[in-house]
Amino acid sequence: MLEQPGFGRRLRQLRLQQGKTQAELTGPGMSAAYLSRLESGARFPTQRAVDYLAERLGIPLESFAERTEDELSDVVATLASRPDSERDAEMRDLLAETLDRAKGADASTRWQALALLAQLHALLGEFPEEFKVLGELSALSDELDRPALQVYTKQRVARCARNRGDMELARRAVREALRLGEHHRVRLPAADLLRSRLLLVSAEAEVGNVAEAMRISLDVLSALPSERGALAAEAYWTAATVSTRQGNDEGARQYLDKAIACLDSRDDITLWMRLRLGAASLCLQGLSPRLDEAQGLLSAVEPVLDFAGPPRHRQEFLFLRAQLAFQLGDPDRAAALVAEAEQGLHLFTYRDRVRFRILQEKLSVRPGDMGAVTRLKELAAEVQNTRMPELAAEVWRAAAECVVSPVGSGTP
Repeated sequence: MLEQPGFGRRLRQLRLQQGKTQAELTGPGMSAAYLSRLESGARFPTQRAVDYLAERLGIPLESFAERTEDELSDVVATLASRPDSERDAEMRDLLAETLDRAKGADASTRWQALALLAQLHALLGEFPEEFKVLGELSALSDELDRPALQVYTKQRVARCARNRGDMELARRAVREALRLGEHHRVRLPAADLLRSRLLLVSAEAEVGNVAEAMRISLDVLSALPSERGALAAEAYWTAATVSTRQGNDEGARQYLDKAIACLDSRDDITLWMRLRLGAASLCLQGLSPRLDEAQGLLSAVEPVLDFAGPPRHRQEFLFLRAQLAFQLGDPDRAAALVAEAEQGLHLFTYRDRVRFRILQEKLSVRPGDMGAVTRLKELAAEVQNTRMPELAAEVWRAAAECVVSPVGSGTP
């Protein structure tokens, strides 16, 4: 029971099952450094340390015995029950290590573990790692030959591809998910099918098929089972995004108002935050930016940033604050916020990373760095290769503005 690294793995698993941090187990009987070395397997535990940890965790000593036969299913059950706000790199590492040791685990259990690992990578903004895991998940779904699992995997691939900026793959994957679901008559919740269609809306809009995106979006809105709840909020938010791409600011505003009215913070605090961050972004992107409205949305989100939602939300918040400061004519404040947000740039989707670069280059023109125009033109060419014409056009506009407009004037 006291052999390493098995003891350390089991200790970390037991601690995470109870939702405790390392700091919550330290005290007069154990330092944080010693506990960390125990969990990493770098130190062997003394009987005194084991007794202390058993008391702090409220478990019998026998619980520290490593159980390899059911370890993967236990870890999956433990982590799947955690809210997004508690899913972190430590949980990702525990699941990845357990998966690596459980080569002979039941295929269905491995599928669940891979699906959860992909979710953890997505929450942490690790899109290349997520894509790699989804490749394994796709192969296992085909091996199991279970259409429902294949449909789910295609949906996840589409979402990940969109976040990475591969919109053609996103469109192909979601279309294949819908085709498989219809062909095999896969019994999925109606909400899942509608969310797949919303994902198709996003992909069609990004590759420039805005009219088709709006057509599908309106079909989804007409098929909503309720005018309230998470699904309705996502559907109206998507319609608002497409309306913004069409240049229909008034339509976008009406859809945004409906999206925000669909959901109370007590229903789903994470989606509640995402809605307001997304709404603030659309307010700043419109042909006539609504700065006061964006300010109000960001102010509503700020108090809950530290205890709800994934880390990506804080970085998005900082970036939106930077955009707002820039449009209000305060480039120094914008630059400070950009520098702070850059620490978490890897958490951003491809679209947001491009827009982040746009703002950085606009700010760099202030001291006379006209090389920003060249860099923006290079960025526009890169984005064009991803088949995202609307985003490429935004970069070209920024390059033109850097030539003719002094930065800091509030030009969006």
